[in-house]
Amino acid sequence: MTSIGGAEMVDWNLAVATATRFVRPGPEVSRDEARAIVAELRKHAKSSEEHVRAFTRMAQPGTEGEAPHDTPVLVVDRPGWIKANVAGFRAVLKPLLAKMEDRRSSTPGGAVLGAVGGKVTGVELGMLLSFLSSRVLGQYETFAPASRDLPAAAQGGRLLLVAPNVVHVERELEVDPHDFRLWVCLHEETHRTQFTAVPWLRDHIEGEIQSFLGETDIDPGTLLERLREAAQSLAGAKPEGEEGEEGGRSLVDIVQTPAQREILGRLTAVMSLLEGHADFVMDGVGPDVVPSVAEIREKFQKRRASGAGRLDQALRKLLGLDAKLRQYRDGERFVSAVVDEVGMDGFNRVWTSPNTLPTKQEIAKPADWVARVHRKAD
Repeated sequence: MTSIGGAEMVDWNLAVATATRFVRPGPEVSRDEARAIVAELRKHAKSSEEHVRAFTRMAQPGTEGEAPHDTPVLVVDRPGWIKANVAGFRAVLKPLLAKMEDRRSSTPGGAVLGAVGGKVTGVELGMLLSFLSSRVLGQYETFAPASRDLPAAAQGGRLLLVAPNVVHVERELEVDPHDFRLWVCLHEETHRTQFTAVPWLRDHIEGEIQSFLGETDIDPGTLLERLREAAQSLAGAKPEGEEGEEGGRSLVDIVQTPAQREILGRLTAVMSLLEGHADFVMDGVGPDVVPSVAEIREKFQKRRASGAGRLDQALRKLLGLDAKLRQYRDGERFVSAVVDEVGMDGFNRVWTSPNTLPTKQEIAKPADWVARVHRKAD
């Protein structure tokens, strides 16, 4: 990554250090309990492969129904999740930050910003990651680079399961812990299957993200301002000019040109598909292997929708997490409606090529996708 006077736009090491310092402690467990939880999550991640393949009828090409994954499963704590995500952010954002650094070099006062901006941004990013690290149960990291302590597949990718967060939520919901752990693994394994069974999907999404970032024309000061708004929310202060719970801006709002809005629409549609498909699969597989799936889903949906008060609501809006919640809901409705109409094999035509992915409008109107893809094919 290019830098000015040795200072990067983001001090990544400081981001990790800040997030790790402020991360909330996880639930109390004994050493033996911790070992047992990690072992069970690994076991469920492995068994989920077969359940997901059988239900979705998806497999890696050329494996004749089998889908061995070379993507590792990492059971991590909150600091481990932070390190993994900083590595992923650093890889994906590299072109954007290089562009911003070039712009900074030609901006009056850029040298001063270069001296302090990287550290300020590192602290702000660290605060956000600290907040998020206590909320993520699991994650398939599509663009994860490998490192000595965080292995990844040859083409990138690893499955993370955040053990303390899984334990926290299962206790909070008062559900069967063994059923809940398997249920979470089914969701994340579906994401791993999506990317290993559909070879073009990773490159397609990466291309869309880089096109989106390539259209970005933002000065470093504006980015810092948005990150500062997030930090103020974390501290319990209302950003200046924000009125009520509907005020504030998402970080995504700072980088939207007309071209970006088109790209964002496509990305929103594909992410809705992936998240909704994972929810559909975890509930579809559930009754056969997770006896208490109905209770888990009901309690989890209430928790997902409610948030945790004003601070959580402000941050969810700023980080665009409300949009992610809609993706789960709208995407699951799309998948369910299509499967009801044309069956699982008919739904799986969605994975044929980028041209068969649903548009944002089709996510809301599944019948339009069925008409476009199936009538053309038939």
